[in-house]
Amino acid sequence: MSLTIYGDSISGNCLKVKWVAERLSLPFRWIEVDILKGESRTPEFLARNPAGQVPMVILDDGRALAQSNAIMVYLAEGSDLIPADAYDRARMFEWMFWEQYSHEPYVAVARFHVKYLGKAVAELEPRIVERGAAALARLEAALTGTTYLVGDRLSLADIALVAYTRMAHDGGFNLADYPATLAWVRRVEAALPIGDPA
Repeated sequence: MSLTIYGDSISGNCLKVKWVAERLSLPFRWIEVDILKGESRTPEFLARNPAGQVPMVILDDGRALAQSNAIMVYLAEGSDLIPADAYDRARMFEWMFWEQYSHEPYVAVARFHVKYLGKAVAELEPRIVERGAAALARLEAALTGTTYLVGDRLSLADIALVAYTRMAHDGGFNLADYPATLAWVRRVEAALPIGDPA
């Protein structure tokens, strides 16, 4: 497989695609796209991905694919990152859908506003902070007494959710308040080729 990944290194959504490719030893070329400079909004980029978002991959046959979780599923097809059991696989998707709807819009958005736009946590819309804390509490409850989100092994659900959870402190959330989640973050980091957060 020849793969080109367009991504911004400050984005957890982009990094999780990179981590899956690296975990599976898939060769790829990384093209840095600076979203803060509007590089995903150029006519050239929009011609490939009209949504103007990263990550985006170009497959070896020239087809483009966007949306981080869709890309991860495509790359991991047939690997041990997708459970073989139908119910466990559905639970993996359950977590991945929840991540994009109930976790990323709050934990990642808080991080972006605080770390990259320079806002104080007190300036954030209260709903973002409340829902981010609720998402972390949901993770904490799910991870108490278990090693991974689905069964006893790493899956795409863990990779999807660790991307922004491990950076939650940038948005004013204290992971020390969620000890099971913090321990899980460390386990997933140890299982993946993850460097320091951007």
